[in-house]
Amino acid sequence: MPLTPLDIHNKEFGRSFRGYDEDQVNEFLDLVIKDYEALIRENKDLQNQLVTIQERLNHFSTIEETLSKTIIVAQEAADEVKNNSKKEAQLIIKEAEKNADRIINESLTKSRKVAVEIEELKKQASIYRTRFRTLLEAQLELLSKEDWNSLERMEVEQT
Repeated sequence: MPLTPLDIHNKEFGRSFRGYDEDQVNEFLDLVIKDYEALIRENKDLQNQLVTIQERLNHFSTIEETLSKTIIVAQEAADEVKNNSKKEAQLIIKEAEKNADRIINESLTKSRKVAVEIEELKKQASIYRTRFRTLLEAQLELLSKEDWNSLERMEVEQT
């Protein structure tokens, strides 16, 4: 058990012949008691400070741990957002490529149809020209025949 200032104060020494001066011993013991009490108070203050500092350290350790966890969660969330964005971008690109292929295929089909229609129109135009030429030639041939000349003479004679 540790020694207390009261133990020092109550300590009595046996008397012997030619011993120490009792007043000097008492004065010295009083000084020791005062210094010992001061040391005990200082020790208690330091222990209280140590408890306070330990509590603050625990508080800051908790904050640090919380911040670390928050940073990890934020990093994971950022990574997840980044990965989701990449996936979404890939899906958009694939969809755009599909649409582009579809549009190209539709355009090719339409251009083939237009080419076929153009060829058909060229054929029809050629047939029309041939028929029209034949018709005109037939009409010119009719106009060149003698029947027309005789009709013209008849008209002149009747007048």
